[in-house]
Amino acid sequence: MMNILVIGSGGREHALAWQCAKDDKVNNVYVAPGNAGTALEPKCQNVVLVSTDENASEHSAIIDFCQNNAIDMVIVGPEAPLVTGIVDACRDAGIQAWGPTAYCAQLEGSKTFAKEFMEQTNIPTAAYKGFTEAVAAKAYIDEKGAPIVIKADGLAAGKGVIVAETIEQAYEAIDDMLADNKFGDAGSRVVIEQFLQGEEASFICMIDGKNILPMATSQDHKRAFEGDTGPNTGGMGAYSPAPVVTQDVHEKVMTQVIQPVVDAMNNAGHPYTGFLYAGLMIDEAGDPYVIEFNCRFGDPETQPILMRLQSSMVDLVAQGLAGQLPSDAQWDSRPALGIVIASKGYPETSSKGDVIAGLPELDDNNDNAVKVFHAGTAFSDSDAIDREKEVVTNGGRVLCVTALADSISDAQQAALAVTGAISFDGAQYRRDIGHHAIARENS
Repeated sequence: MMNILVIGSGGREHALAWQCAKDDKVNNVYVAPGNAGTALEPKCQNVVLVSTDENASEHSAIIDFCQNNAIDMVIVGPEAPLVTGIVDACRDAGIQAWGPTAYCAQLEGSKTFAKEFMEQTNIPTAAYKGFTEAVAAKAYIDEKGAPIVIKADGLAAGKGVIVAETIEQAYEAIDDMLADNKFGDAGSRVVIEQFLQGEEASFICMIDGKNILPMATSQDHKRAFEGDTGPNTGGMGAYSPAPVVTQDVHEKVMTQVIQPVVDAMNNAGHPYTGFLYAGLMIDEAGDPYVIEFNCRFGDPETQPILMRLQSSMVDLVAQGLAGQLPSDAQWDSRPALGIVIASKGYPETSSKGDVIAGLPELDDNNDNAVKVFHAGTAFSDSDAIDREKEVVTNGGRVLCVTALADSISDAQQAALAVTGAISFDGAQYRRDIGHHAIARENS
C-alpha cells in the first residue's frame, strides 16, 4: 500500500488528493497544508509541515516528513515550491517527486525567461519587450498603442496580468507594478505584449523527460465578471473538453509548442518532468499562440479534467517517475464544467472567516455526478477534523462546484444548481462558465 504527499492547499490539490485516494493501492494521502475539503476526504489527512531546525532549508520539513512517514511519491500542486526547487531537493534526498526542476520551472517563474525561451525555440507567441523602468515602458506603450497586455515578470498567483483596453489603463498597470510595487518582487520587471485575438484554451500535458501524455483539453475563464469582463483572476471556472482545440489544433500544439519544449530542455541538460500547462490563444485560422506557460496543473482546469479522468492518476505519476508515460489515458466521454465561488472583494482582496452554508456531502454522487472541490476553506476551529465544526472561507477562490453531464449546457446547469444552494457573505460567481462551448452546441 502506498503513501502519497500532495503539496498545496487549493482546489487543484483537493482534486489531486481525491483522485489519488480513489486508488485501491493507496493507504494514505497526506495534504500539506490542505483545506477543509481535503481534511474530510476518505483516506486523506491534512498535515502542517514545519521544520524544527530554524537554520534548515525551506524544503527540509517536507523531506523530513517523507522520510519519517514512508512516502512513496510527492505530487507538487502549486508553482511557488517548484520555482524554489522542491523537486531538486527531494531528488537529492532520494524521494520520488513529480514536477519540474527549478530550472524548468522558470517557464512560469519568469515571464522574461519564458518569452526568450519561446523566441529561441520558435514557439509561436505574441511580440513582446521587457522593462524595469516606467518611463521606457510607457514610451513603448505609446509606440504600440492599445489594447496591450502588461505582465508582472514573476509569480503573482495568476493575477499579475493586465489586459489594458486603453493607454491610460496600461499606464496605470505600469505604475502599479514598477512604481507602487503592487506585486512585490514579481512586478519589479514587466513584460509588455502584443494583444492577441482569438479564443483561449488550456493545453496540459504530463511529461517524463521524453514521453508526452496530453491530458484532456480545457478552457479557463480568467475574467472576474460575466461576458469575460472585469479584472483578471486566477480563474473563475473551467470546462473540459474545449471544442476550440480540434484535432488539427491539437496536432499543431503538440508539434509547434509541447515537443519543442521537451527537446529544448533536453538539449539544455534539464529534462522536463511533471505537468506542463500551455495557455493558448487560438486564432481564426486555427493557429495556436502561447500566452503563458505554467509548470503545474492549472486551477480551476484540474477539477473538470480530473472529474473526467478514468485512468489511475497514481499509475500515471508512477509511470512518469519511471520514464514510461503512456501516450494516452482513459477519459469519461462526458464533458465536465466547474464554477468557482469566490469570496468578497476577489481578486483585489479576499474575505476570511465567513461561515459557508449549503455545502453538500463530500461523498461521491454518481447519479448527479457533481463534486464540490474546496480551495480557500478552513474550519472555524482549526483543530476540527469533522463536519460538526463549521467550514469557513479562507481565501479568494473558495470552492469549485464541478459537474459531469451529457453536454456542456447540462453540466453548467447541474453545477449552477448546487452553486446556488451554497452561500456565505459576499459570495460571487459567474453564471456563464462554458458560454463559448454552449454557443457551439446551440449552433
